[in-house]
Amino acid sequence: MEDKVSWFIKLWDERSPEVYGIGECGPLPGLSLDARTDFEEVLERIVLEIADVKYSEVSNQFPSPHLRLFNEIIPRDFPSITFGAETAWLDLQHGGRRVIFHNDFLLGEPIPINGLIWMGGLEEMLEQVHKKVRQGFRCIKLKIGGLDFNEECDLLQEIRVHYSASNITIRLDANGAFSPEDALSKLEALKQFTIHSIEQPIAAGQYDVMQHLCQKSPIPIALDEELIPHQQLDKKRELLTELRPAFIILKPTLHGGIGGCNEWIELSKKMGIGWWITSALESNIGLNAICQYTANHVGNLPHGLGTGAIYQNNIESPLTVSEGHIFYDKSRNWDVESFFS
Repeated sequence: MEDKVSWFIKLWDERSPEVYGIGECGPLPGLSLDARTDFEEVLERIVLEIADVKYSEVSNQFPSPHLRLFNEIIPRDFPSITFGAETAWLDLQHGGRRVIFHNDFLLGEPIPINGLIWMGGLEEMLEQVHKKVRQGFRCIKLKIGGLDFNEECDLLQEIRVHYSASNITIRLDANGAFSPEDALSKLEALKQFTIHSIEQPIAAGQYDVMQHLCQKSPIPIALDEELIPHQQLDKKRELLTELRPAFIILKPTLHGGIGGCNEWIELSKKMGIGWWITSALESNIGLNAICQYTANHVGNLPHGLGTGAIYQNNIESPLTVSEGHIFYDKSRNWDVESFFS
């Protein structure tokens, strides 16, 4: 993947057009429900419907837990548009200053994040780990399943030679790479490396197998892609009740925006399921909104919010990653105007 396409919703009150909110709609091809050929056509229709809404109709109900009015306008199978519309509105409501929620993140309170190790050769991946540790990360996330499994185990062994479990937490993401037949045996083999959790060991949609793995795996299982098709509240409840994972991973762009993620969090709390929040290759516009949303929820697990640095043409922002945390550096300014000009 060499580039990533996003659409931006710009929202303003026509009485004060110089004040505007911006929200990002960034579906991921091959993964998002709304990564469809008619995406732009649907987005144009929805934007026109939003433009017809009178400010007074919504100003007294935002921010509500489910942002109900936009949920009526936007179909649930377009979660990235939901996220873009929600955050554009919240930004506008807070004065068009890229403020989505007023919380401690805007005051400089850092959010712990995991250091993501991109897939590559074994030596290259090991060097990435060393670099992340030098940068202050204490939680490392590795993608596995794309290389020879024995070599991946050798890599994990090498990491543990250098860094004990008390110093560095390891998360794994298999992206559905294991087969139903060998998944459990591979999880057993990975146990020796003291793994915090493994995301999506098998491909989504194999509920009987996933249920068995969630029950029997020696490594806590986190669901990611498994959540994407389930946008209705009753379907979310049914999935978690049936599978009972240790964790779920929430991506507002994929999982129904702020309102949709709120539903997942409330269900998880009731069922004793852990969770953390991850960005999905958004620009700094979307990442900023996700960080502020994350800061609304108290938790001690590192989140996955460090992907903004991969872009060559990202929007200049106060978002800063340092010492394994992301924080809002008020000494740095937004430069939205030059990007959109």
